[in-house]
Amino acid sequence: MITRNTIGSPVAALRNGPFGSFGVTGPSSRPPFGTGSLGIAVADHSTSLTPPSEKVDFGNEVDFYGNPVLGLNQVGFYVFQTGENVSYGGPGNMPNIRFEINPNLTAAPATTYSTMAWVPDPSPVTNQWSPYLDATTTGKWFLTGTAGTVTGCNQTTMCTFPQLKTALNDGGPAPTLSTAAVGKGRDHMWIGAIDGLRINRTIYDFEADGVRTRRAN
Repeated sequence: MITRNTIGSPVAALRNGPFGSFGVTGPSSRPPFGTGSLGIAVADHSTSLTPPSEKVDFGNEVDFYGNPVLGLNQVGFYVFQTGENVSYGGPGNMPNIRFEINPNLTAAPATTYSTMAWVPDPSPVTNQWSPYLDATTTGKWFLTGTAGTVTGCNQTTMCTFPQLKTALNDGGPAPTLSTAAVGKGRDHMWIGAIDGLRINRTIYDFEADGVRTRRAN
């Protein structure tokens, strides 16, 4: 769990399962890799801040540092979404992939920090594991802060992944990664799980005893 990106007392813990709700059988009833996943739980009204909701990021602050943002070609994950989560915040109440980056924008040379976040489309299934959700072809992306303003890829006018990469490739120094994470917040209550995070050719398999890496085909 990335401590400095945590608000409130959310949960982001490696666990076994989940193995589907009652009556769910077959491949979609178990995690897509191994037997475990990353369980996430955030509340919507549990802090004295504005907004009062929690936030959590689970990721890596070391191994991606300095890597090229424009080198990202494959990104996505599998999610265990529940019907209750949909009732809390609608079908778009989903976890996110977030990269902290140095955008290196010609239009904003003093801006050295932004979060590049993926907002998935609604999961096609609930109370079971989804198929792979491809962040490069589905959902929308945005940048926080000044980078979002000058590129037009912000929380008001979100972009597709190709549009985002085009906006970041503005002729200046190449944008670089600082961290990579999955997480949730700050908006609606959400209790679910993520597995099989893919970043380029590596799949991160979340298991109760640690995070394993697999080579994507």
